[in-house]
Amino acid sequence: MDYYKLSGLGPNETIGVLPDYYFPPFITLAHMFSAPPNWAIRNREMKQYVLQYVVDGIADYPIEGNSYTTRRGDLLFHRPMERHSILPHSSQPYVCISIVFHFGLSPFPVHELYSDEHYLGNFADHPIDNMLSELVANYRQPGLDYQMRCQSLLMRILTDASLRSKEEAHAKNDASNKPQLVLVKNYLHSNYHRDVQLKELEELSGWSKNYLLLIFRKYMGMSPIQYLTWLRINKAKELAIHSNLTISEIAERVGYSDVHTFGRMFKKKTGHSLSQFCANLIHS
Repeated sequence: MDYYKLSGLGPNETIGVLPDYYFPPFITLAHMFSAPPNWAIRNREMKQYVLQYVVDGIADYPIEGNSYTTRRGDLLFHRPMERHSILPHSSQPYVCISIVFHFGLSPFPVHELYSDEHYLGNFADHPIDNMLSELVANYRQPGLDYQMRCQSLLMRILTDASLRSKEEAHAKNDASNKPQLVLVKNYLHSNYHRDVQLKELEELSGWSKNYLLLIFRKYMGMSPIQYLTWLRINKAKELAIHSNLTISEIAERVGYSDVHTFGRMFKKKTGHSLSQFCANLIHS
């Protein structure tokens, strides 16, 4: 296809010959919801697409005869008119993000992205986690610029979730580096509250610095230090949901002695402050 010729045509003239470009999605709901005791949804059918992301808690999620037990970080996707239920476990609070959207009359190749899958993977401590909460924060703001930011985030989430599943399928066929990778991940999870140095991870894994960065980026989509930052962000969210700690106390718990440095980092990485994150949490 001669894209240089296409770039000189009017917008309407290109639509019929650009099968890989589609109209931006219409987002009709984007919120974070804290379920009250005994809350549940049974046998509901939506007329639009839905992304359902578990921020905290556990819920059984039957969709069209397939049942999924979802925990923190799990992302589910269902299509228009697919019957589903959301049945939280009573053992702990259930907090979720729901994104409801459609593409109008424009066709969108959902099957190419996800086939018939409903479970898209676990994205705890992954950039998608923060993109979802950023989308919710932007959705509540008025103005075209915020709408466009939401649409951009949604398309990024849909794309990255699809790519992640393909990368994980590939990774299963290449398990030679898995033990060291798990070792490094577990070490970061145990030491997120302090200033971890790459040298420690080199010694732990037995890899050189360059090989460590290569393998970690290949399977995690980011460097170990970036992963440490995402861990801190998500631990801060957990503390904000489950505790009455002040922002300063939360900052200290996740490894920041200066609350202003923590605040700048949190906003830079998520698009909103921790206090805004808490304000977006809808109770019903």
